[in-house]
Amino acid sequence: MLYIYKTTRTAFTKMSGAMAHLSAADLGKHALSALLAESNVPPDSIDEVVMGCVCQPADSANIARVIALRAGLPENVIAATVHRNCASGMEAITSAYERMHAEKGKLFIVGGTESMSNAPVLFRHSAIKKFAALQKARGSLAKLTAALRFRPHDFSPIIGLKQGLTDPYCGLNMGETAELLAREFEISRKEQDAFATRSHLNAAAARESLNQEISPIYTHGRAVAADDGIREDSSVEKLAKLKPVFEKKTGTVTAGNSSQITDGAAMLLVGSIRGKELGLEPIGRLRAYAYAGCDPTRMGLGPLFAMQKLFRETSLCIKQADIIELNEAFAAQALACLKVSDSSALAKRAGLDAPLGEIPLDKLNQRGGAIALGHPVGATGARLVITALDQLKTQNKQHALTTLCIGGGQGAALWIERLT
Repeated sequence: MLYIYKTTRTAFTKMSGAMAHLSAADLGKHALSALLAESNVPPDSIDEVVMGCVCQPADSANIARVIALRAGLPENVIAATVHRNCASGMEAITSAYERMHAEKGKLFIVGGTESMSNAPVLFRHSAIKKFAALQKARGSLAKLTAALRFRPHDFSPIIGLKQGLTDPYCGLNMGETAELLAREFEISRKEQDAFATRSHLNAAAARESLNQEISPIYTHGRAVAADDGIREDSSVEKLAKLKPVFEKKTGTVTAGNSSQITDGAAMLLVGSIRGKELGLEPIGRLRAYAYAGCDPTRMGLGPLFAMQKLFRETSLCIKQADIIELNEAFAAQALACLKVSDSSALAKRAGLDAPLGEIPLDKLNQRGGAIALGHPVGATGARLVITALDQLKTQNKQHALTTLCIGGGQGAALWIERLT
């Protein structure tokens, strides 16, 4: 078993908002420093840092190592960056599990970080070739000739975030895959907006609890200590006024019923029983996990395939979960998972062996989800585990299922238990 000793995260804030001036390395450093301070473990007791990051910055190659050193960990503490799209934060946790069982370490810091505000803006290939020719040019006339070859189109940027959210295999962006699920499983715009409203209202009601998960970042003379995407006044009527983003004429997926693009980091201190030797009592443990593949055009159903694999390998089932955290990439995607999971006909159509059972709303995303809190992709997987663990504690429950879909056609599912 991989024990979880301490968790924390930054606030999740809107892209171009309160933390936009902080890089992914800055966010990770703040979260890791807070985790070390709160756990009070000797820095040299850490065997490895494993960090998820999707929009990996060019100026912080192996960002986990950069974060570890900037947070004050000794040079001999190794670090690795992992990337499984939206599940990168979970990949960090399960990577530590595998290292521990391979006897490659006993105490790890894991998590994820993402500054979507700082996703790169790229030059087009035509411009890159002309810049290269300009650099090679010798003499004033040659340089002038090379410079005159540029055209306005060369300076039209490629948005890195947009590129990253488009699957190069199937050619669809993530919003288009959500539209496909909405059509295929007959999920109306009103249903999506109602689900999105629920996310915001749940998060608003749980704001005090959410704030307990957060270690503030002090910047520009103030503390950033709360998630800023929550709309207490959200309603189906207000969301109905928004226009579709991905399919302008017939679409149902809008900015209001999709996850928010945000910045943030999340960290966990995990390991073997060695933690008790350092005066740490585990608050929970990772009991089991599974990753599974599915059709990239229906990547939003990935959680169901991962859950099916997890249940097959462990004999666990949905009914045993006291808390369920299902990432809300899109309301259409989350609702498709709910509908397919509880229907024999739809499960068969989706390619599952059998329905998995009902996912009860009273257990699902009780503190809201990514529609309200945001989805800093490298950190979200870790955030789901943090939120689930804290709910188990406050509700005196034991079992949590955390799961999400993964761009490119995968799903992840982690079964978390509170220790009593």
